[in-house]
Amino acid sequence: MSTARQAPAREPAWSLSRSAIGLWIAQGVVVTVVEALAVAALIVFVPSDAGLWTVLVRWVAPVGVLVTGVVDIGVRPRLRYRVHRWEVTEDAVYTLTGWLDRTWTLVPISRIQTVDVNRGLVQQLFGLATVAVLTASSQGTVRIPHLEADVARRVAEDLARRAEQVRDEAT
Repeated sequence: MSTARQAPAREPAWSLSRSAIGLWIAQGVVVTVVEALAVAALIVFVPSDAGLWTVLVRWVAPVGVLVTGVVDIGVRPRLRYRVHRWEVTEDAVYTLTGWLDRTWTLVPISRIQTVDVNRGLVQQLFGLATVAVLTASSQGTVRIPHLEADVARRVAEDLARRAEQVRDEAT
């Protein structure tokens, strides 16, 4: 498996499932609600005569929760969807991840040891799954997250079949 610092000739062809946006929005809502509850508890329990803490807790913290909530719910999910890409070609699994720090990963089919499909509880609620490709490399596992469950199953089956064919040809 190799992680390149320069972009390959083109980006991978496929986006994650659009349902990933809903999953990320739901995660953003949960985080924002927890943060809002924590700030509300601080407002209730910090005395109003606590000096600088009063200003921070009563004005700055709620504004911070509002701003991070807007970013976590309204901006980040759509941005993540636009920048996370994947493709399985004849020779390799190719992923592009990250929105600030971009990582291009190419995994040759011949280096694949196992292919798994994982479905966490939240992913199951959104009909999603993650394909995990374990390689014969120190880099470990490459993941293609948030694919439709049936797409993930087909991709995993195809990769496992092709990896087995490559192993059979090598012997």
